[in-house]
Amino acid sequence: MEKLTAKASIQIQKPVNEVFSAIVSADKMNRYFIESSTGNLGTDKTVQWKFPEFDDVFPVTGKEIKENEYVSFDWSGEPNMLVEIFLQPQKDNSTVVKVVEHEMEKTHAGIKQMMQQTEGWANFLACLKASLEYNINLRNGAFDYMRIKK
Repeated sequence: MEKLTAKASIQIQKPVNEVFSAIVSADKMNRYFIESSTGNLGTDKTVQWKFPEFDDVFPVTGKEIKENEYVSFDWSGEPNMLVEIFLQPQKDNSTVVKVVEHEMEKTHAGIKQMMQQTEGWANFLACLKASLEYNINLRNGAFDYMRIKK
């Protein structure tokens, strides 16, 4: 049976080395996507990501990291749920960033998950672009409604 993937892409008006660094550097990711991380993403390295709207931390294992080209990691703990980020430098010194998250079953639950992941990756890319181009953190207050009520 055919599997589903979540996909999102955007062009960022920054050179590929700056975009790559913003994706793998814990300090830079803290400015636009996560609240904290136990370290930088690296091949065969597991770090813990903490998001401001959740109490839990999420283990993220780097799979393959190619400087200024490609980042892949697993953060689901499920088989075959690899996230791939492709970086394509452009002639105008900008970078096209494409995210693909594999793979969900072609079922009602899988379609719902694929839609949620696509939405999440589009948000990630918008936050990355706003941070790099305008030094704005779009996540500030954006997901307060998701905080677990105590």
